[in-house]
Formats: sequence, structure tokens, C-alpha cells
Amino acid sequence: MSDKNTSTLQSYIDMATGAAQSAIGTLTGSTADKTEGENKRAEGETKNDLSHASAKIGPFSASSSGAVTKDDPDRTEGSWNQTIGSGKEAIGNLVGAEGLKQEGIRQNQEGKGQEAKGQISDFSKGVTDRVFGTVGGMAAGVTGDRAAQAKYEAQHDAGKTQQRGAEVDIQKQNP
Repeated sequence: MSDKNTSTLQSYIDMATGAAQSAIGTLTGSTADKTEGENKRAEGETKNDLSHASAKIGPFSASSSGAVTKDDPDRTEGSWNQTIGSGKEAIGNLVGAEGLKQEGIRQNQEGKGQEAKGQISDFSKGVTDRVFGTVGGMAAGVTGDRAAQAKYEAQHDAGKTQQRGAEVDIQKQNP
């Protein structure tokens, strides 16, 4: 379930509120307001870190909300094709088999494209699920439909986990 302590939006609100309160404390000379603002900003940074926390185990991603998602098959197959392609290229180089080397290079490149396609699919599906989960959850909350609200929160959390899982892999490729 969505948790206010792992909400990305809430973390940004807390950081902005804390920065503003700290600035007001500085301007007015109130050390209490300044300290409280700095604490609020730090709390927002912690929430932001938590909202991005995820674990990747093979083709599965898990988040701090407890949601678990499975990668798009193109991501796994693309990674496998890159590994096999690199192996063929290395063996081709080692034994002087130009055909095997070229086949490995081709398979590696195809694998990179396939993996990227899967990452884009997971990222966009994750964003879409987060948006629909958030909007649906708000609508269900207004109408008081707790079962629907829980369903939409689960959709949001799964989307967030899927998006973060893709981001982790993308960031590994582009440090």
C-alpha cells in the first residue's frame, strides 16, 4: 500500500516546506523556525531516498512499499543475447573465426536493443500505472470506496516498483 513516508511527491513537498520555513526563520531571526525548517527539509530528503529504494533480484524488482514486479521478457532475453553475443565474439577473437566474431557482435547489438525496448516498456507502463493508480485512488477516496482505493493504491505501488526497476537498470548502463 502507498505510504506517505515513501511518497516521492510528499518528499518534494516536505523539502520545499522545510526550505521555506528555514528561510523565514533566518529572515526573522527565529532559530526555532530555522531548525524546524532544516529538520523538515532533511525529513523530506529521507522520504525521497525511501521512495526510490528498490531491490533487484534477477528479473524481479521489489520496493519499500512491498510491491514486486517482473521485468518485461525483452529485458531478460536482451541481456541473455548480449552475454551470448559477447561470448561468441570473444571465442571468435580467440580462435580467429571472423564469422563467429561478427555473429557475436551482431547478437550483442540486437540484445542491447531488445533490452532497451523492454526497459522502455517497463518504465512507461510503470509511469502509466502510477498515474492511473493515483487518480483512481483519489476518486475512490472521494466516493468512500475503500476496496477500490486499495486496488488503485496497489496499482500505483506496482507501477512505481516497475518504473524504479527499469530506472535501476538504465542507471547501471549510463553511470
